[in-house]
Amino acid sequence: MSGINEFTVYKCDPQGNILWQYQGELLRHEGSEIILEALFNWEETPFQGITIKNNDRFIETFYTDRWYNFFEIHDREDDQIKGWYCNVGRPAVLKGTSNLSYQDLALDLWVGSDGTQQVLDEDEFSKLDLDDTTRGKALAALKELQDIFTRKFNNGS
Repeated sequence: MSGINEFTVYKCDPQGNILWQYQGELLRHEGSEIILEALFNWEETPFQGITIKNNDRFIETFYTDRWYNFFEIHDREDDQIKGWYCNVGRPAVLKGTSNLSYQDLALDLWVGSDGTQQVLDEDEFSKLDLDDTTRGKALAALKELQDIFTRKFNNGS
């Protein structure tokens, strides 16, 4: 990371409390879309048939007008795509020129490099104290993500 376009990302719970923060580098900001690059900075983690390793490269796409974000995960050794981790949550919020936060609503979608999809943490999502509007927007976001990746793999792109 060069530090020139460095961002601090704050992952928050549904109430806005910070759960995790990390650094990323801005790759592009056009309209409501913000794309960052970050290196995984946690111990090796087995997950959905892959291992996410320290320094795996994440290309993270956030939106200030959509109820989701997603992380394209690249292997640290050969840069091959391992898959996409998609978070359902309230739209990202920019604070100043170098801070971004999002409220995670527990519901996630994992998309493997072969296009297989698995919805994660539905039980955790169902236990959240959310109003009907928020719950509906979150479920609609999950459906939109599923459709995006179904089209991506059906079109061969």
